[in-house]
Amino acid sequence: MRKPVVGVIGNAYRIENRFTVQQVGERVLRAVTHVAGALPLMFASAAEVTDIDTLLQVVDGVLLTGARANVHPSRFRVTPDPHDEGRDQLALQLIEVCVTRGVPLFGVCRGLQEMNVAFGGSLHPEIRELPGRINHRMPRLPTGEIHPDPAVIFADRHEVRLIPGGVFAGLLGRETIRVNSLHGQGILEPGKQVVVEGVAEDGTIEAIRIADAPGFALGVQWHAEHDAEGNAVNRTLFEAFGRALLSRKKADAARA
Repeated sequence: MRKPVVGVIGNAYRIENRFTVQQVGERVLRAVTHVAGALPLMFASAAEVTDIDTLLQVVDGVLLTGARANVHPSRFRVTPDPHDEGRDQLALQLIEVCVTRGVPLFGVCRGLQEMNVAFGGSLHPEIRELPGRINHRMPRLPTGEIHPDPAVIFADRHEVRLIPGGVFAGLLGRETIRVNSLHGQGILEPGKQVVVEGVAEDGTIEAIRIADAPGFALGVQWHAEHDAEGNAVNRTLFEAFGRALLSRKKADAARA
């Protein structure tokens, strides 16, 4: 049997402020390939390019990646910020279809936020502005520039407490983990099917699952694609995603 195929959502990006392209970071592609044991297949985050029904006939699961742009505030009634409306339009539809059909779905950073919004939840555009919250954005130099060292940017920054008896605690075999932190937005109000399974020390929601989903439907606020081979937490999550992909592929083959 061939490897499962994972649809990896792309992000709109402009080169030289003239040419619009779709891009996916190599860390994501390597995590899918080397840890989940699947073939990553990037699809465009543009509804006029990507047909959801056709996409889901080709892939065995979907990975919603992080992105520099935020979910557009009109999706959850908050003041505007930089955004990628094309991705919003496609991703929010895709999430509902994947969950309904039992297609394995893994949301990372913005992907977690999209999952929450798809089920009616809201986001805060700058989570660090809430009382008692820490700065979850990537580290910067005193000059204000982003820190040049990836080891510093992706270093574990805070603890996450996992719900005892939850899916994440079961997969990871513990109730406290440490994770990186590179986000501005965060969940404000969980959506109607969103089950909170992990919370940072300051109360920020870091891990969710979708209740009553017939397949794998998990999201994390941190960048789980970072060092997915060496980091035990991230490796375990991508391995679990890989098992779900393989199960889906076998089930589809049996029905064919």
